[in-house]
Amino acid sequence: MTMAMQPQPPEPQDENRLIEERRAKLAKLRETGAAFPNDFRRTHLMDELAREFGALDKPALEARNTVVAVAGRMMLKRVMGKASFATLQDGTGQLQIYVSNDASGLETHEQFKHWDLGDIVGVEGALFKTNKGELTVQANKLRLLVKALRPLPEKFHGLQDQEARYRQRYLDLIVNESAQRVFSVRSKVVQALREAMNAEGYLEVETPMMQPIPGGATARPFVTHHNALDMRLYLRVAPELYLKRLVVGGIERVYEINRNFRNEGISTRHNPEFTMMEWYCAYETFEYMISHTERLVRGAARAVLGVETVDYQGRQLDFGKPFARISIPDAIRKFGGSAYTTADLRDRAFLARQLKSLGVEVSHAHGWGSLQLVLFEAIAEKHLVEPTFVLGYPAEVSPLARRSDADTELVDRFELFIDAKEIANGFSELNDPEDQAARFLEQAKMKDAGDQEAMFYDADYIRALEYGMPPTAGAGLGIDRLVMLLTDSPSIRDVILFPHLRAE
Repeated sequence: MTMAMQPQPPEPQDENRLIEERRAKLAKLRETGAAFPNDFRRTHLMDELAREFGALDKPALEARNTVVAVAGRMMLKRVMGKASFATLQDGTGQLQIYVSNDASGLETHEQFKHWDLGDIVGVEGALFKTNKGELTVQANKLRLLVKALRPLPEKFHGLQDQEARYRQRYLDLIVNESAQRVFSVRSKVVQALREAMNAEGYLEVETPMMQPIPGGATARPFVTHHNALDMRLYLRVAPELYLKRLVVGGIERVYEINRNFRNEGISTRHNPEFTMMEWYCAYETFEYMISHTERLVRGAARAVLGVETVDYQGRQLDFGKPFARISIPDAIRKFGGSAYTTADLRDRAFLARQLKSLGVEVSHAHGWGSLQLVLFEAIAEKHLVEPTFVLGYPAEVSPLARRSDADTELVDRFELFIDAKEIANGFSELNDPEDQAARFLEQAKMKDAGDQEAMFYDADYIRALEYGMPPTAGAGLGIDRLVMLLTDSPSIRDVILFPHLRAE
């Protein structure tokens, strides 16, 4: 997220003094019965007026004698004797107002002089343009609608402290126009994805966020308790197993834009609570999902930016050309600087030695498949800057994916990486209930051995598969990380309105 150069808000001692002064002003308003009125109604938004009247010259605008009522937060104020100017800001933009003894009345103008930046003001009057051509409302009527008790960061400077911006997102949105833009883009990304899915006949659904068994991903869950049922529940780590139950039930194209919760680390790429879109299509394979994911990502970029070339943190990412493809073994060979053979990359002892040389801890509970993936993450992942589909995942690390017909040690799975970030994950779904039961058992053994991210055994899901799930492909797309790319935001916290932080 780009930001202007911005110093800090007032020092605490000065801020406390300003708050006391504002509280005293509010007390006087309460005495007169004028505190927090709720009878002002605006007729226009700031951006509407700019679009409709911004291009008119001064004589043409004044000839129309257009009277408007607007309201917003006072961001700038210039008092000049018998006349004053101020800038109000609503949720769409800013507009200048003109307050004077003649137009507004001497008493109202004097009251206005004591109002503070951050106060919310309602204005009614005719539109005109100043000699400098700035669209302005002549304040024939002026109301103080909300007395702000806390001062905004200093004039022209905004909020600089990054953690304060996350904790006080409301203040960040007031003073940083770039923050408003980021979350506007986020909304448009979700809308674009939803429209694309609906246009292709997918049905949007909602599945449980509290689950008796957390399934659909290898991740450590959050735990809660249902008092009425007296049972332990888990916040979902993924909606996958519920969505595939719906495919069994005959909803053959289904998707959910969902909140997931994973009790894991926090970083610039990870937040414990995050948003994905997950979708499933019967009678398709992971090859369909690769093409579909590429179309969705490219379409989202086009919808919000109008182009297919994305500028991210000083690099240009080309979403317009076909996305690259590479297998995990080939990526390790390409970026590891060694001609590892297929046998090498399936030799657990060899992989353990390679990881040890890189300073990576190895768990005895993990086989060659897990270690190969860890080696890929250590050697190759950071180099996948341009959009790249990674293929050739071991079955061990893909307990819900269908085995490859060409090599049963692998699965028909892909992950999409952009700027070394995993953006999407998908595969041909495992619809063999006996194979799935066996893999759940393997996961259960790993959990018993101490792997807190291993999956639980879900007997009801196996029962659902035993009724028969058609050949199906599925995928999940990380919306937070996609929005990071499309808004040039370096941290996932920049694109989540209220990210999780330690208590103050």
